[in-house]
Amino acid sequence: MDDVRQDGRSADISNANPQKLVAAALKRERTRAGLSITELARRAGIGKSTLSQLESGDGNPSVETLWSISVALGIQFSALVDAPRPNVEVIRLGEGPTITAGEADFYTATLLSAARHGTRRDVYLIRADRGRPRVSQPHARGVVEHVVVCVGRAKAGPTESAVVLNPGDYVNYPGDVEHIFDALDDGTIAVLLSES
Repeated sequence: MDDVRQDGRSADISNANPQKLVAAALKRERTRAGLSITELARRAGIGKSTLSQLESGDGNPSVETLWSISVALGIQFSALVDAPRPNVEVIRLGEGPTITAGEADFYTATLLSAARHGTRRDVYLIRADRGRPRVSQPHARGVVEHVVVCVGRAKAGPTESAVVLNPGDYVNYPGDVEHIFDALDDGTIAVLLSES
């Protein structure tokens, strides 16, 4: 069933295909920026064919690729993976647009709440297994990340000064420097809020 958004448009996010969401958002944001596929690919440091596949809905983007594109466009990461949202929204565990790191499933980020118009914050549910740290390149200037570990343990923060977090522990750190999320237990779950 369709829900009605605050702006009056209907949205059905229950059947949203992540590749189609990315394709539509990528084309929309690239057009808004006035960039050709060639120029955006150059700025993001990815292949033109990769970008073309993503924009046509045929590609399977990784977290790294989407971060590179969002930085090149000067937009929040969520603008590329978010579906229209209803007034009241529940995302059940295992639902929501989920992106994996690279080709493995040891680290996934599920967008729980994207920044509304005029705000700049996104909320993600992170699931990760130990032994494969997720190192993130710097995001846009002024980004701050907040992490609360729910299950398991993790080391999070700037790569050179990350701290160990136990269930219930919270840390915030600059997201505009290289940073890491390193699960110390299999099945680690955390909530990450990114704001600028």
